[in-house]
Amino acid sequence: MSSRLSRIGGLVAAAAVFSIGGLTAPAHAVVSFDQNVTSNTIFGSGNTNGAFTVDRSSGVELGLRGKVRFNGAGVAENTFNSNGDGTYSFAAGQPTVGGFGFAPGSSSTATWNFEWSVNTNYDNSTGLFLDGLSYELGIDFDAGVGTNFQTFDPINVPDADHSIGDNTTAQGAGVESNGTNYATLIGSNNLAQNSWNMEFFDNGSFPFDANVDGTYDIYLLARDGLGDEISRVDIQVIVGAGATEVAEPGILAVLGFGLAGLGLMRRRQRA
Repeated sequence: MSSRLSRIGGLVAAAAVFSIGGLTAPAHAVVSFDQNVTSNTIFGSGNTNGAFTVDRSSGVELGLRGKVRFNGAGVAENTFNSNGDGTYSFAAGQPTVGGFGFAPGSSSTATWNFEWSVNTNYDNSTGLFLDGLSYELGIDFDAGVGTNFQTFDPINVPDADHSIGDNTTAQGAGVESNGTNYATLIGSNNLAQNSWNMEFFDNGSFPFDANVDGTYDIYLLARDGLGDEISRVDIQVIVGAGATEVAEPGILAVLGFGLAGLGLMRRRQRA
């Protein structure tokens, strides 16, 4: 339990440090759609590459995509529903069968996941490992025309269950922390990936209802040691009929993330 709490403490601290408003994509960013990330999808098993929205800047590659997590039979699919422009479309509604064992029948379980990839040396030009940069992941919880971002650094935390490797790691062969080696893993590897559901993060300040139509912005950025943004990628997940929304990355909110993190750990404990 102590390792779980230390993990959350690090996430909350990271959220407080990296809640900086007024962010804009770096001028040198080159965003591409429906891409493979370098060089495999290394998390889980049976997850195929492709359909990522990707930014490759300064030797750093960041990728985001949406994916069907629960189909009609309650199982995951390699179905990404990319619209080819950084948006991904999914039907509204919670799983009718299946779902997460720690949250059965939860209306905050989306039938879709968002998946992210961080590679600090995708072209072998930087020599950087994962702990050589800082990061910010923003998850929008406003279904309407505004944005309500929960933000945190997903990498520089005491411990996490990411799949970690390098440019030679085979599909599905990423290594996960055993609770004590996480710092070593991010200090000796350049690739981290994960697949997350909105269920993991909803709470009183960041509520999510899978049955509501809406548009949700998600972004991932990296900063160098001076705090300068060097890479950024954004996607929108359109649920049901969606909503007309203008992304406002400067509107960030971290209030309540500690509760979200504790809720996530509680659910994992139940699992």
